Amino acid sequence: MSFGEPNNPYGPPQGQPQGQGPQVPPQGQQSGYGYPAGQPQGQPGYGYPQAPPVQPYGAGGYPGGGVVTEMPGGVKAARVMLWIMSGLCLIGGIIFIIAGAAINGAKDNTDDSQLTSLMDKGTSMVIGIAVLALVWCVLLAVLAVKVKSGGNGLRVTLIVVGVLTALLALYPFTVLGIVHLVLSILVIVFVAKSDGAAWFNRQRA
Repeated sequence: MSFGEPNNPYGPPQGQPQGQGPQVPPQGQQSGYGYPAGQPQGQPGYGYPQAPPVQPYGAGGYPGGGVVTEMPGGVKAARVMLWIMSGLCLIGGIIFIIAGAAINGAKDNTDDSQLTSLMDKGTSMVIGIAVLALVWCVLLAVLAVKVKSGGNGLRVTLIVVGVLTALLALYPFTVLGIVHLVLSILVIVFVAKSDGAAWFNRQRA
């Protein structure tokens, strides 16, 4: 069989001279294999839509770098709890001051030296607890005010103060102590959540 025969399946296509390789279509024309000329076959063709690019998380924790402008509900709840604990510390401090004054007054009405010494120690302990409660009252109030404008450093401070408040609430284990324990744990949870982190790490004008 001759390679020059027109019906030869192994010969060049009709209209193409022998001895020449296959014609490469000009750039921009469609090739015979379904891919545009000049485009690698490993990439999708024009008929395959590409997936949209993934927007990175920007400052504030929102896609696309959005700025957090409204305080999340969990952070608002934590702020309210800080005010409640501050008020309870104020009430507890006043109660302990009154108790210390009562013990000190009762000391003047006894002649027993041992009882007097015991009352002196009790008065000192009660007054010390009262001072601590009042200091904690001011600290919690300042933190509650700073929640609106504070940054990540305030978030860490809130978590640390929450842990310390929970530990202090265990002794003396009273009704007010139980309330402080529950509220401080809730403050830690709300501040440590992702929306809390987004609020404290937000961009500021």
